[in-house]
Parts: sequence; C-alpha cells; structure tokens
Amino acid sequence: MGQSAEFGKFLKAMRSRMTPEQAGISAGAGARRVPGLRREEIARLADVSTDYYTRLEQGRNIHPSRSVLDSVARALNLDPGEHAHMMDLLENCAMSQRPPVSGQRVRPALHQLLDAVGNVPALILGRRADVLAGNRLAFLLLADFPTMPATERNLTRWIMLDPLAQSLFRDWKTVASNAVGSLRVDIGRHPNDAQASLLVGELAVSSEHFRKWWAGHRVAKASAGTVRLHHPVVGDLELNVEDLVLPDDPDQMLRVYSAPPGSSSADSLALLGSFGAGTGTPEAAQASEERGGSDATRTPGSRTSP
Repeated sequence: MGQSAEFGKFLKAMRSRMTPEQAGISAGAGARRVPGLRREEIARLADVSTDYYTRLEQGRNIHPSRSVLDSVARALNLDPGEHAHMMDLLENCAMSQRPPVSGQRVRPALHQLLDAVGNVPALILGRRADVLAGNRLAFLLLADFPTMPATERNLTRWIMLDPLAQSLFRDWKTVASNAVGSLRVDIGRHPNDAQASLLVGELAVSSEHFRKWWAGHRVAKASAGTVRLHHPVVGDLELNVEDLVLPDDPDQMLRVYSAPPGSSSADSLALLGSFGAGTGTPEAAQASEERGGSDATRTPGSRTSP
C-alpha cells in the first residue's frame, strides 16, 4: 500500500505544531491561514521538493530513503520517540493486512516474579496497555482489575474514564496524556489491531480530553519517572515508576512502583499492604460500606465491576 494515511496525518500534525520562530525562519508579512509551517517551508528545511513532501503528507505510494526521512524528522523537530513512531507508521503499513495476533499470555515465571516483589506494586502490561497480571499491592494502589470484565482491564481506559483514577493521580492530565501517547505508539507498531481500534473509538466517544490528545498525534514512550498520588486510604504518595520491556515478550512490559527507603511514601505503601493483608481487607471495607460505613474506608482495590 505504500505508507498509510496515518503516516501522512502524523506529518501534518507535527508540521502544524511548529512556529516560524522554532524553525528559525522569517514569519513573513500577513497572517497565516493555517497553524504551523507551510509545506514548502518544511520541504525547504528538509532539502526536498515541495511536491515530494506533499506526496509524503498525502500518503502516496512512494518509498523515501532513510536519509530523506531523517531530514524530514529534523525539519519537523521530532524527538527520538516521535522519530521512531514515524518510522513505525511507514514500515508497518505493509503489514496492515496480516491477521492480528490473538491472545496475550503471561509466562508462569513472570507471575512468580510479581509474587516475589509483593512489597512493591507491580503490573504486567500487554498490547494497548491491557492489564495482564499484577500483584495484590498494585491492585490495592490502583484498581482491582481482576474483578473487571475482560474488555475493561485496560490501564489507559481506566485512567481516561474512571473518576477514581482522576482523583487518584494528582497530575492526572500528565498521566492521562502520556497514556494516550503510549497507545498511539502501540497502534503505530500494530496497525491491524482491531481491539485497539475499538478502544480508540470508545475513548473518543467518551472523553473530550482523549479526542484532543489523539487529534494532536501525541507520542509517548514508556520510561522511568515519578507519579504523585492521593490515595483515599493512605493519603499522598510520590512513587518512582520503572517501565521494563521484557526481552522474551516484546509486547509486554513490567511496570513497578517504588518509594525511597525510609520515606513517608514507603511507610504509606507498607500501611496499604498491611491493610490488604489483615482484617481490614477490601472485602471487609465493601461489607462495611454496605452496612452504612464511610466511603473513606475503601481502597481502589475494593472496587467492584458493574
């Protein structure tokens, strides 16, 4: 097919976000009719003809060399993650008619690993950020994914649509936009994923924030960082987040949340773990609420699916 329409849409979105000042060129006289740089300006910066760059944006059946693509990436001021995503869109479009890979299984050794690191929250995320497995503390910290219908066990869906997630993440917009950017990268690698298309459709219908971020072709790669939470039971936490791609399972990632030893966040995690292990279990909190107890006694892990 040549490059997909998504490849051209991505180039156009990246061009639209740039300003003449960022590109180091004169803005010229008069107002611009569209945001960002003109096609001819990007073509000049990339040292290609305007016609050639136009065909790239239109998704024509042409085959640019790596040197041309690198020049276009520099002209569009793409960061390494965006550059890699552009290449994914171009290289994977030829696979768009292949049958999708079915099933995502977590190896027994990974389940054992989750149990072994039970003192820190850990998840195994698959394609589309599906939650494939996790330990007890992860479900107490975030949400009880195993109790949800299989179609709802997706981290991005939960972050975007569940009010609990919006109140849990103190920097929800940053967390949510990064989740959307990661989904964009996943679809670039797997353009024929029907389940991903359904997920995007659901989120686009249900979330204005998602529609805005998706239209902007935001790209985000899994990486290390920190996350700030306000947990309804143990209060504020600031945790380190490490995303580790599994060498034998390239479509799966281990996400681990940890706190510096001796910190208040480490104490809060320990308290949360003891809550889940003792008589104050999520099930007990649920029963308490049904008897008229306060919502403040519940943890995310006590959430039940409709």
